[in-house]
Amino acid sequence: MEKELEYMCGFGNDFASEDPRCPESLPKGQNNPQKCPYGLYAEQLSGTAFTAPREANKRSWLYRIRPSVLHKPLKPTDKGFITDDWTSVEPNPNQLRWHPFDIPKKSEKKVDFVEGLHTICGAGDTRSRNGLSIYIYVCNSSMDNKCLYNSDGDFLIVPQKGTLMVTTEFGKMSVEPQEICVIQQGMRFSVDISEESRGYVLEVYSGHFTLPYLGPIGANGLANPRDFLTPKAWYEDLTVEYTVIAKFQGHLFRAIQDHSPFDVVAWHGNYAPFKYDLRKFMAINTVTFDHPDPSIFTVLTCQSTKPGVAVADFVIFPPRWGVAEHTFRPPYYHRNCMSEFMGLITGTYEAKEEGFRPGGATLHSIMTPHGPDADCFEKASNADLKPGRVADGTLAFMFESSFSMTVTKWGNETKVDDQYYMCWQPLKKHFPGGSTTQEDSEHTAPKRKQRRK
Repeated sequence: MEKELEYMCGFGNDFASEDPRCPESLPKGQNNPQKCPYGLYAEQLSGTAFTAPREANKRSWLYRIRPSVLHKPLKPTDKGFITDDWTSVEPNPNQLRWHPFDIPKKSEKKVDFVEGLHTICGAGDTRSRNGLSIYIYVCNSSMDNKCLYNSDGDFLIVPQKGTLMVTTEFGKMSVEPQEICVIQQGMRFSVDISEESRGYVLEVYSGHFTLPYLGPIGANGLANPRDFLTPKAWYEDLTVEYTVIAKFQGHLFRAIQDHSPFDVVAWHGNYAPFKYDLRKFMAINTVTFDHPDPSIFTVLTCQSTKPGVAVADFVIFPPRWGVAEHTFRPPYYHRNCMSEFMGLITGTYEAKEEGFRPGGATLHSIMTPHGPDADCFEKASNADLKPGRVADGTLAFMFESSFSMTVTKWGNETKVDDQYYMCWQPLKKHFPGGSTTQEDSEHTAPKRKQRRK
């Protein structure tokens, strides 16, 4: 499947592509000629305001057989388990863990990618374009003659089970587990599958994903720009009843048209979908002592208006070497001013070898304490600190956000591990000093008050 597809490499590049079946289909020297080659329509897709600074300006020109306006009116349709209503649910500050989410059986009900989207948590507002949502998708069928576009923001899709064949207006992408793809705001896409599929989706309403600044790391490392792939132009001229689904202000709308939306013969610009193989991530880590912050594992970021503060970071924990001297090597105990949602694509996560399984998830909300379970703490505290491999055969990720996220009703009721807190209960007191009893406390309390006077 992958060998049949062609890509262009680079992150945020200005690309130009035309389907080889229609050579010279890109206009020469201008964007919008009086008559386009092959009788095509010119259409611009804007990802930023027209007046955005040049270095931040995102737009592409599409040359298509029919303009995308050619459809019947959009009408409300069942939005299933998609929501951005964060006000009708009571907040839950507890550490949360979900068992692997069930994939419906095709023999019982056909469920495609859109129908299988379930909002777990999120925050913010789609109308003011500020915030995010996190989803699980579970599907057993392809999106036959159906596509989706998102008016609210960008989708970052993380397959956990099953390869996705993603058809976009810009071309086709094959995205397998341990790869990701980003479908940016407004881009029409359809997902085909060949087996039961499950994965995670991060949606950001605020701007677009960028590569993080490297700072003192220097010019190279983490996710290298050359490893990001954008599809080459591909079109189909298909006359058929086609359903276009629009996600708009957290709701779904449906329109019917008489042709495929994937009729873009050529395009150029810097606003396009892309994919990335997480196995190509160049991890940075300590070679002396202590545990660097997980921000060193950031693949993509969507920054807020506050410098250095993210609406969302996409972070991975890939196989790597651990060599830190006289150091507790697993993740440290932590209370964070950010929300941390974790998923597991494959393998066993080092800080919690039991309970956290591929296809499941955890959420540690703002200032909610978390860290390695009791078994991990005891092992790591007494391990022989030789250089050793970490996370071989494992790939975990984190969506980290400055927003305080609300868990949906579905998220609070589905596959929740209500025994998650028990993984910390065996943690022992190792302090060798004398203990203070309740009686001692009551006896010394007046003296403490007196000293304060």
